[in-house]
Amino acid sequence: MQEYAKKIEIRWADLDPNFHVLHSKYYDFGGYCRMMFLTQHGITPAVMIEKNIAPVIFKETCLFKREIKFEDELWVFLKLSRCNADASRWSMVHELWINGDTLAAEITIDGAWMDTKLRKLAIPPNSYKLGINHMPKTNDFNA
Repeated sequence: MQEYAKKIEIRWADLDPNFHVLHSKYYDFGGYCRMMFLTQHGITPAVMIEKNIAPVIFKETCLFKREIKFEDELWVFLKLSRCNADASRWSMVHELWINGDTLAAEITIDGAWMDTKLRKLAIPPNSYKLGINHMPKTNDFNA
């Protein structure tokens, strides 16, 4: 896959008292894009419940570059920057672009899969690996 992106509609409730998007919403937008990708590649919430394997995030950072305002058109692009051979550990990058030409933020996450019954890290089923492998890769992707 060359590119994966989701358009985000900015709602009035997303704004802070300065009339730009509240910082925590940036993380929500990244999470929405990430979960839509997983769902569209067979890793749905229902499958996660059935398999008792769900994602867990160890680290999430955001570099804020430009404010996002109510009128802006926002697209979130998702890429895989690191993934080990069994897809049990991974890193993803989300780029938030406004109006097609301005990078507003870059979110980076490091995560893994967790067995939701045992509450321990786990190797995901092969179907998860297949889904993750469809994610576009960063130029500096590290396997």
